[in-house]
Amino acid sequence: MSDTSKSAQQGPAASAPGRVVVVTGLSGAGKSTALHALEDLGFFCVDNLPTSLVRPAVEACEAGGITRIGLGIDVRVGSFLAGATAALDSIRVGRDVVILFLDASDETLLRRFSETRRPHPLTTGGSGAIAMLDGVLLERERLASLRARATIQLDTTRLSTHDLRRVVIERLRPGKVDVPRMSTRFVSFGYKYGIPLDADLLFDVRFLDNPYFVHGLRELTGNDEPVRDYILRNGDALEFISRTEQLLSFCMPRYASEGKSYLTVGIGCTGGRHRSVVLTNVLSDSLRRKTGLPITVVHRDVARASASVVPSGAGEVMAGVAGADLRRAQPGAAAPEPRPAPEESVTGGER
Repeated sequence: MSDTSKSAQQGPAASAPGRVVVVTGLSGAGKSTALHALEDLGFFCVDNLPTSLVRPAVEACEAGGITRIGLGIDVRVGSFLAGATAALDSIRVGRDVVILFLDASDETLLRRFSETRRPHPLTTGGSGAIAMLDGVLLERERLASLRARATIQLDTTRLSTHDLRRVVIERLRPGKVDVPRMSTRFVSFGYKYGIPLDADLLFDVRFLDNPYFVHGLRELTGNDEPVRDYILRNGDALEFISRTEQLLSFCMPRYASEGKSYLTVGIGCTGGRHRSVVLTNVLSDSLRRKTGLPITVVHRDVARASASVVPSGAGEVMAGVAGADLRRAQPGAAAPEPRPAPEESVTGGER
């Protein structure tokens, strides 16, 4: 058999050793958080896997081209736990196997179970433990062999969820994989169409002069140069940009370091076509340069027609149609008198 044929038969592990990270440890010590962090690093994770299926699962993943695998193994696998060390020894050849063991003080584990109101896995199913503390002590005993083989041991007693995620990413990140970065969206919108439901931060810019009432600007949008120039000639707009940029340039990196995955910043005016669009473009461009974070821009309502949506209330006037009265004519009632068209104002707004 040629060398090429042998290489083809040996599969993905032959070209580059795969990595298997086994997450184990005490219940309540943060195993789910650690597995989620591995998923963020591109690992394919399987939790609570019977140890007899460890090798078949790893081989199946590698056959499908998956070379970064995370496995969660703990006392929940019951009697399968006795075969854990043998199962892990069986996959070491040709692979980088890392065992991450998570622990915490008894007091911390008891407090965490009390906060979540969940039973310890060894206090149910006839495992022999009656009190919560008995379950923790019995679990330490059953996991002793895995602790002895651990590549990395982490005490999570004083770690928050975000701290643990950060430590796992730092310790187990593959060499060429970047740390997941917070994804930030800037959304311009019109208040008359509703606030974005997923917005974390909201800024209302309806205090600025409205181009909607300026001849030649109404049909344009904030993406057009004349509207942009009109907005940025306003000293209040420039002051808003300066102060908001200062606030966000302080907050955004701290949100990211805390482990926040997504941040949505909403900037709203009345119709979502002029003021909010200009300020969203200016702020996102500036903060993208200052923070280095990836920022996407969504102009939610910029493509809507410039005329307002017909209101449902009686006696309202359709925006853009001077003097139109939408009241339903009642039988025998006199026709409503036409209303005079409002004067256009440079400083007026659709408030």
